Amino acid sequence: MAWDQSYGPWAPRVPADAAILLDGYDGTWWNAGGRVIEALTGPCRQHGDLDIGVPRTDVAGLWRHLAGRFDVWVVDQGSLRPVLRADDDMPPSCVNLWLRRSGADPWEFDVLLSEVTDGTWSYQRDPRVSAALDDVLTEHGGVRYLRPEVQVLHEAPGLRPVDQAEAEASVPLLSTAARRRLRDALGVAHPGHPWIGAFARG
Repeated sequence: MAWDQSYGPWAPRVPADAAILLDGYDGTWWNAGGRVIEALTGPCRQHGDLDIGVPRTDVAGLWRHLAGRFDVWVVDQGSLRPVLRADDDMPPSCVNLWLRRSGADPWEFDVLLSEVTDGTWSYQRDPRVSAALDDVLTEHGGVRYLRPEVQVLHEAPGLRPVDQAEAEASVPLLSTAARRRLRDALGVAHPGHPWIGAFARG
């Protein structure tokens, strides 16, 4: 595919690999992306990468944890550049870090940067949607994940076929309280979004 030709291939990884990668890391992290939906619904599609979430303010600690084992690259508005030191400036527009062992190796992990301040998470596209970080995370099999209703919120702007399919599979399995939180968040951040009526009743 053209993506692989431009940036290189991705190695297949599963949530347990993230736990191994971050063993001994003293910061907060969680699994994100489509794996969140699968933790609720069971396997539903193939994945091109493994998404890990961390607070943006923890990037320096993450870099130190990975130093000597993985190269860390900033993904920013279509460009890639290496993070060379713990205090490297992270542009506000950067929302992803890619990890690989060396330039000769495939990419292994896609780190998603979340806005977290004093223990409060805020939705990147609209900070009016916020909650205690602990309240947007859950656990499955001893591994921490983003809550599925929060993952669906993240997928809402794209309305890609895969996003639609994951929403259709996961939202009916959410608790009434979780559907209500999703409905309210969509109403604030994405008023008029078709999922408000179709999926978020309750």
